[in-house]
Amino acid sequence: MTTAVSNTAFPPTSPLSEAERDRILAAVDAAFERQIGFLSDLVRCASLRGQEAEVQEFVEAALLERGYDVSRQSIDPTLFGRHPAFSPATISYDKTWNVLADHKPVATQGRSLILNAHVDIVPTGDPQRWQDPPFTPTRHGEWLYGRGSGDMKAGLSAAIFALDAIRAAGLELTAPVQIQSVVEEEITGNGAAMALASGHVADAVLIPEPTDEKLVRANSGVIKFAITIHGTPAHPREVSSGASALEAAMRLIARLRELETRWNAERATKPFFDEVDNPAALTIGTINGGEWIASVPSSCRFEGRIGFYPGDDPQDRVKEFEAFVASVAAEDALVQRCPAPIVEWVGVMHAGYTLTPGSEAEAVLAEAHASIHEPDNAPLEAYVMACYLDAAVYAVHAGIPSLVYGPIAENIHAIDERVSLLSLRRVTKTIALFAASWCGVRPAR
Repeated sequence: MTTAVSNTAFPPTSPLSEAERDRILAAVDAAFERQIGFLSDLVRCASLRGQEAEVQEFVEAALLERGYDVSRQSIDPTLFGRHPAFSPATISYDKTWNVLADHKPVATQGRSLILNAHVDIVPTGDPQRWQDPPFTPTRHGEWLYGRGSGDMKAGLSAAIFALDAIRAAGLELTAPVQIQSVVEEEITGNGAAMALASGHVADAVLIPEPTDEKLVRANSGVIKFAITIHGTPAHPREVSSGASALEAAMRLIARLRELETRWNAERATKPFFDEVDNPAALTIGTINGGEWIASVPSSCRFEGRIGFYPGDDPQDRVKEFEAFVASVAAEDALVQRCPAPIVEWVGVMHAGYTLTPGSEAEAVLAEAHASIHEPDNAPLEAYVMACYLDAAVYAVHAGIPSLVYGPIAENIHAIDERVSLLSLRRVTKTIALFAASWCGVRPAR
């Protein structure tokens, strides 16, 4: 277990020399084709929820081969409801775990760091709609295609190979560094919550999510729900005696758009969110209803998520959401004919966070980013992501500066997901320079 150095009084580190910098960058270039091969192997692992064992075994073997102190970490359900970082879950965690790897210097002189990435992915949809099979990584020019290539297995490869490059440059980090390969980011965040709850903290966290080489300034809080409506089934000859649960669900979904509009209207008063198009972003992700093609549907269940703002208590938003559903049930003529909708909480229930401008961690990352974008020294841009990020776990519950910065990717959560290999190379170099500058280096023993 790694504990944090004080966030206010860091031990001094010497700046990278030009020769050290050049050696690190050359090492990234020399290993980049191997990195693409490593990323391709990650993509071949169909690490859907509950099916992460294969990819985690692969990551574990790769980190052991590199000489890290590696451990598996199970998620402890007894912590749910006791530690505020955890969210409601509906599955067993018996066959899923985090992989945690530690670099422990002989003598610490510098600032500790967590490099965190999630290996769980979302479903592919109909694979016939993909130009190539979604779990067959395929390179077309400077893009690598495949589910999870961008979100976020490319980022995991960048973290691992960035540290490889520091070693290959003949250098050794002088502060503790953790690589965290976690599960559950796409649904609950409980992988990162488990790492934090067990005491795995540091002076900064960097999560290389696909951000188009920009820094995330803030993200939304998110709650994920399921709503079940029971109607009254009926035969077509007496359809008026029935109450369609499916149609009632459609009415409720339409009314939930009013709540989305109401929450979006708050953005004008929220720092950094005033120009975000849809911070609430109500999404209905699944729907399942009806029993027979010629019967009035007896039941319908749909699942979704909705966002809110940093600083908001998720429990307050939960109460507001439940009250809104109850008001619709009382007002809508069709929904009135059904029993009260059943609202369940089935995933992330977590606050958003803001990365306060001016932190040392951001300054070091900005310098590394600009140096990789020479000769124009393009400044590091920051923006808001209206979604859940594991960075919120560390920022909200531990006050750790949490940097989300990663490569250009397209079609994440969609058909033909792909990551830019040119961008991935730049991001790997940026992370390597950031880690070396943040943690400090000395000649390898």
